[in-house]
Amino acid sequence: MSQAGLQDSLLVAPAPASRTITVPGVDRPVARVLLDTSVAHLDRVFDYLVPAEHDRAAAVGTRVIVRFAGQELHGWIWERDTTTTHPGRLASLARVISDLPVLTPECMRLIEAVAERAGGIRSDVVRLALPARHASTERSERERSGPRMVEWTPPPSEALGWRAYEGGADFLHVLAAGGCPRAVATILPGRDGLVADWPRLLADAIRAALASGRGALVVVATTSQADGLAQALESRLEGEPVVVLSAEHGPARRYRAFLRLLLGHARVVVGTRSAAFAPVRDLGLAVIWDDGDNRLDEPRAPYVHARTVLALRSGVEPAGLLIASRTRSVEAQSYVEQGWASAVAAPRRLVRQAVARVQVPGAAELEAEGASGRARIPSLAHRAVRTALADGPVLVQVPRSGYAPLVACDTCRAAARCTACGGPLAMDRHRRSSCRWCARGMGSWSCPHCRGSGLRMISAGSTRTADELGRAFPGVSVIVSGARETHGVIAQVDAAPRLVVATPGAEPVAEGGYLAVLLLDGAVLSSRPDLGASDEALRRWSNAVCLARPDARVILLGGPDEVVAQALVRWDHAGFARRELEERAQLALPPAWRCARIDGSARAVGELVDQARASGWDVLGPALAPPAPGGHDGGDAAVRGGHPRVRALVRGPRARGHELARMLRLLARERSVHRQEPVRVELDPTLLW
Repeated sequence: MSQAGLQDSLLVAPAPASRTITVPGVDRPVARVLLDTSVAHLDRVFDYLVPAEHDRAAAVGTRVIVRFAGQELHGWIWERDTTTTHPGRLASLARVISDLPVLTPECMRLIEAVAERAGGIRSDVVRLALPARHASTERSERERSGPRMVEWTPPPSEALGWRAYEGGADFLHVLAAGGCPRAVATILPGRDGLVADWPRLLADAIRAALASGRGALVVVATTSQADGLAQALESRLEGEPVVVLSAEHGPARRYRAFLRLLLGHARVVVGTRSAAFAPVRDLGLAVIWDDGDNRLDEPRAPYVHARTVLALRSGVEPAGLLIASRTRSVEAQSYVEQGWASAVAAPRRLVRQAVARVQVPGAAELEAEGASGRARIPSLAHRAVRTALADGPVLVQVPRSGYAPLVACDTCRAAARCTACGGPLAMDRHRRSSCRWCARGMGSWSCPHCRGSGLRMISAGSTRTADELGRAFPGVSVIVSGARETHGVIAQVDAAPRLVVATPGAEPVAEGGYLAVLLLDGAVLSSRPDLGASDEALRRWSNAVCLARPDARVILLGGPDEVVAQALVRWDHAGFARRELEERAQLALPPAWRCARIDGSARAVGELVDQARASGWDVLGPALAPPAPGGHDGGDAAVRGGHPRVRALVRGPRARGHELARMLRLLARERSVHRQEPVRVELDPTLLW
């Protein structure tokens, strides 16, 4: 079915003529309400009558309750008007929850843009953008008078840490002049007297936006990062309130931060991915830090990345955009290649002064070590660790947590998987096995291939690595940092000699920097068959390298992918991202192409891809989908409701991206109208299969 045919199929009857509605004492008596529902064909506004007693309270952007199909539903007033196309009698608004417009005009335009690009439903986007209402917090904040805002001037040119970066000072000058520059910046670790650290660079950029009379928002991956960065900014932007917006802070604190921005009591916010929608008045600068972090990818419909939200917002408001990280994501590089954003990076001489050199031992070098060269941690790494421990801490990055995160059948060596959900089995130091997804204990296990019952360890996690290093370096303190540890992630360690074993993203900051860094099991990160595995490996390794002193010794071990390893050695993140983008263009993969991943039952996915093929789109699959982590799909064969879950990809050139999203949106509405089984649609996913 063509796209025009899809549109025609949704039009049951011609739209009735518009008529004027009058209510005594009410200027615009028709409220167009967007319902809080995920039903695709209800993603439109419905007309309701505004009675005189609700006229002042029922402003555009307020929360309301209406009667719909015999029940009360929540919604938001999207528009007020004097006309309606509804042929019958209009029902009145049942109740106005609050007269505070929580949806600003800019936010509504952004919500529509995000829903259109992601092929999603506006109400799903609204739920991402708005925190739950907390009535007592709302009353107290509305009664509270706002602080007097500081008047800022642009930072002096000679004090700009951005001058060390090519294009950095120009970005700030345009921003301070009221412009809307867009930049992708590769940031070096801070070195006293050489290059400024990230919080100072960010403070300078925010100060430039404040000098132009506008606000700023910063998006990071975790709440702990947001809290730490906000504290650092407050010390550098003295007198300027900085709020933190995160769902982990609880309903009251989150809603208080939201209201302070909405009411104009603050104009600088740092938060997690939902903060991309924060109602900053006169937004001048939107920043996202470490955009390659998958925690910035929204796991709920419409599955949009915070980077995409900020890119759309920079055009809707308009505002400046800064995508900054230690590395360069392929998506950010695509913005540069299109000429949509400029590149900001340090010259090579400065890179060599600020970043520790990385060593990747080759086959000849490892062979010279004798039998130890074939070990997971060869003797050359042991010597480097021993030398560094004489003066300070050493970081050991391990890609997996736990003791033995992967085990196999002791007889046939097949990977052992959970009999309940299909997840990989792991083993602790007491040789007790359990599933890494559903946490079920495996008291007795039988191999489906050879019927063997024994298990053997085939990989070492952070806990086992710490045990081995503790035995290799007796008398040295060993600490483990990771989300799965009982004590969690350790934020910081002092300069005392110790071994720090951490999973990627959980590395503590060492006072003065680490004297040596070991990056273990390189093939585990860089050789996975996933889209983006190589650039994710480079990002994680680079973040660890930036925690080391410039004169530290960094050793990458474990058979890493040669291309990724060489990019790390040369510290050539832009070149690596450019090469990845070219390869994806040849393979017709995102972000070079627009791609939609479709999951559901075989029948539902088959119907949808048949319609996509008929409309001229390239389709891969359907094929059996992998089981979802945690066993949420019901078992080893990726089963939901007794039916196999399959996956297909629908893709097209980037120039047809809007057309692809619009087609999928129309298909979802058509399926909803006919009460067909829904499917899960995610555009531009970071994981294809």
